[in-house]
Amino acid sequence: MTPPIRIVLSSDHAALALRAAIAAHLADMGHEVVDIGPTTTESTHYPAHGEAAARRVASGDCALGIILCGTGQGIMMAANKVKGIRCGVCSDPFSARMIRAHNDANMLSLGARVVGEGLALEIVDAFLGARFEGGRHQTRVEMITALEA
Repeated sequence: MTPPIRIVLSSDHAALALRAAIAAHLADMGHEVVDIGPTTTESTHYPAHGEAAARRVASGDCALGIILCGTGQGIMMAANKVKGIRCGVCSDPFSARMIRAHNDANMLSLGARVVGEGLALEIVDAFLGARFEGGRHQTRVEMITALEA
């Protein structure tokens, strides 16, 4: 089991229910959940929510982040604009493990209109359960980081 950590969650209006299920799942696992909203289904802009969560991770306030929108794509793109963030959108547990193990991802993005709750929780568990392997992957992560300069 993953030791308890501080995890930021955010989404747009399309993913409120799935975000709530993930928050409850993380809390049940003993993690500290920082849910930064939104709290209503009123239309909102995913770039702002992706950026806000990414800044919490990049600053070190939260160890990891999980963000959601309809497809997971748009919010992930916004998060990746924040220096120090490596976020991948996943629709399967294998990809979620690999973005941590090979890419040292610090954020996970999910599409609420793409994956159901059960699969989403499996993806979250795979993401949290994986560890960066380093080695040859370290050079590649450094190459990605260099692109931020």
